[in-house]
Amino acid sequence: MITTTELPISGQDTVRIDMTDAAIIEVKRRLQAEDMKGHFLRVGVQGGGCSGLTYQLAFDDQVGQLDKGFDVRGVPIVVDLKSGLYLRGTVIDYVSAMVGGGFKFSNPNASKSCGCGTSFSA
Repeated sequence: MITTTELPISGQDTVRIDMTDAAIIEVKRRLQAEDMKGHFLRVGVQGGGCSGLTYQLAFDDQVGQLDKGFDVRGVPIVVDLKSGLYLRGTVIDYVSAMVGGGFKFSNPNASKSCGCGTSFSA
């Protein structure tokens, strides 16, 4: 797993994201289950969805020039600067449920979000 010292950490206050204990446990479980040493959680947004922007989560091992990284209680996270503008202060949670389960975003920058919570506008 990539450590904080290997990530481009400068500017982390401008893109800081937090995670609940449940989300941290789930990300660590998935990283271990898939044997993804050297990978981190990439968090971002992209155009789409019924409210204009959709959240993106993926495991990655490549850090781009415009990426900022930080560590949230042992989970290395990387966010590109553009996404960071929309995600500042966001908290990622994980809900284990048969219906409606998965990763959930609580984004203080969202002025509107869709009913299912997968897209937003800012």
